[in-house]
Amino acid sequence: MDGGNLIDGTGGTDRTGRIDGIGDTRRALGAFLRARRGRVTPEQVGLPGGRRRRVRGLRREELAQLAGISVDYYVRLEQGRATQPSPEVLDALAGALGLDAAERGHLDTLTAGRHGPAPRTRVSPLLRRILDSMAHLPAFVTNHRTDVVAWNELGAELIGGLGGPGRRERNQARYLFLDPASSRAVFPDWEDRAVEAVGQLRVATGRYPEDRELAALLAELSAHSCEFRRIWATGEIVMCTAGRKRLRHPTAGLLLTLDYETLHIPAAPGETGLVLHVFGAGEDGRAGADGA
Repeated sequence: MDGGNLIDGTGGTDRTGRIDGIGDTRRALGAFLRARRGRVTPEQVGLPGGRRRRVRGLRREELAQLAGISVDYYVRLEQGRATQPSPEVLDALAGALGLDAAERGHLDTLTAGRHGPAPRTRVSPLLRRILDSMAHLPAFVTNHRTDVVAWNELGAELIGGLGGPGRRERNQARYLFLDPASSRAVFPDWEDRAVEAVGQLRVATGRYPEDRELAALLAELSAHSCEFRRIWATGEIVMCTAGRKRLRHPTAGLLLTLDYETLHIPAAPGETGLVLHVFGAGEDGRAGADGA
């Protein structure tokens, strides 16, 4: 656990370190817009910069001008007083802020007025059989809170012995931020993994604003990790996809480079449900290894 200076409210945490907007998608929308506005420099959008600017990134009036909406309306959006912006307004804001498809989708989620509890996902017998059938591929399953809820033997071994009596923390975000010594050893590209975890949690908060367990997890991370607060303040949005990751085998000590794929198992239409993470060797059939 670590200390450090708390981030101000422009990034989605207030001066006490609490996450802004949890349980309130209107405030979450404002926090997200402020965070993304702070990442766009005037020079990036053809506006004059200067050294005497008192704000990080774009001013509210500058973003409103770029999006073609009134300053008053944009201020009401950031303050949570304008609750149903049109798709055209959201498209204009996304264009002015340079948002990608996942970030644009997050805007839709925050303005959809979602209510109700998070889905009660479960690991079905069929999913467990699928995991067991992947005897030669490390695999594990997470929920929207980044809890590791199921795994096969190689999956447990690859990311740190999930099944033993001295098992490590099974929540990926809590493991990354509250056990940094261990998690940085397993994940040499720790920053990338941390950004992924925060981005996934931000998506989950928009979809499930009434999830008390998720809110409690975010409060815990915010209270005890300045690294979490720093990354949350960027407004990152990350969807699990596919690619390549480096992991250090916790027992053998080998640094492995593995391809990975994520398969989404929806709990219901529009719900995130569970995510199956599968790792394997590259196209040449070999997993890159480095004993360093």
